Parts: sequence; structure tokens; C-alpha cells
Amino acid sequence: MAQTGELKTFQTIESGAKLPAIAPTTSPTRPKKGLSVFDFIIRLCALVTSVAAAASMATTEQDLPFFSQFLQFQAGYDDFTTFSFFVVANAIICGYLVLSLPISIIAIIRPHADGIRVLLLILDTVMLTFTTAAASASADTVYLANYGNPSTNWTEICSQYDEFCQGVTGATVACFISVVLFMALITMSAIALRQR
Repeated sequence: MAQTGELKTFQTIESGAKLPAIAPTTSPTRPKKGLSVFDFIIRLCALVTSVAAAASMATTEQDLPFFSQFLQFQAGYDDFTTFSFFVVANAIICGYLVLSLPISIIAIIRPHADGIRVLLLILDTVMLTFTTAAASASADTVYLANYGNPSTNWTEICSQYDEFCQGVTGATVACFISVVLFMALITMSAIALRQR
């Protein structure tokens, strides 16, 4: 197969002389390889944001300054089931991203291996759903912690547990960044599969 810019010779019918000509050919390997490298970089970014979200949520804890020997007021992520789900979900997502990095490297080395891209597309879609569920559940609880619910007489707690609320809000934002990165991964996989 001819490379881009390779000289070819053509023989003319009348004179029998060979004339050099440049035959333009395209190589579909470069765009796929570029997408694979970008896929790997986005996977690394998603791993960083997922680790940051899980670590931030798991280490967020605050004690109120006024406590007695018998009574202590403390807020931690494990006091809320949605935050516990958030930590477990992000830990699973981190594990998946670590395991998907070698597969992404294989996609860089073999840009025409469409089976690998289909596998990553399916698994990324599952993880996007999982990440969205964790981020949405956490966002709901963060909203209630910040504003409460007057119709059910739930008061907001962030005026007292401000450090706790800042930590869980930051973790939720990091998880939503992971959602956006997973959407980018799925879009790039679909584009790469379309370029056959």
C-alpha cells in the first residue's frame, strides 16, 4: 500500500516513457491513534477526579466545638447513606479506571482493534450511569444540608457544620467533573468506531 507522498511511476501509452507522479493517499491510522492518546489522557483525568471525590468525601468529618463528656456532636460521611454510597461508587469507578488504562494503551498500540473500543464504550457507559447516580444522590443530600426542607421541618445543618458541608460539596463537584469526562470518553469512542 502506498504511503502519503510516495512517488509512483506511470507509463504513458504513446511514448513508453515513465513519468513520476505523486499519488495522494490518506492514512486513517493517525486520527484513530490521536483519539486513543486523548482517550488515555481523559481516563487519567477521570481517575484523578474520582480519587479526589472519594478521598474528599471519606475524610470529611467535623466535630462541633461545644461538647460535653457525655454528649458530642459530630458529622461524618458515614452518617448519611447517600454519602456512603457515593464513596463506594467512586471507589468502584476508580478501580474500573485503573483496569481500563492498560486496555486504553492497547488501543493506542493497535488503533484498528475495534473490539477493544466497543468493550470500552460499553463499560464506560455503565460507569457513566454509576457516576451520575452517585453524583446526583450526593447533590440531593448536599442541597438538603445547605437549605433544609421547610415543608417537612428539616433544618439546614451547614450553618453549624460548615467545614463538613464544604468538603462534601467539593467531592460532589469533583464527581460531576467525572461525569463530564465519561461523556467525553463515550463520545470519542463513538467517533473512533465511526472512522473505519
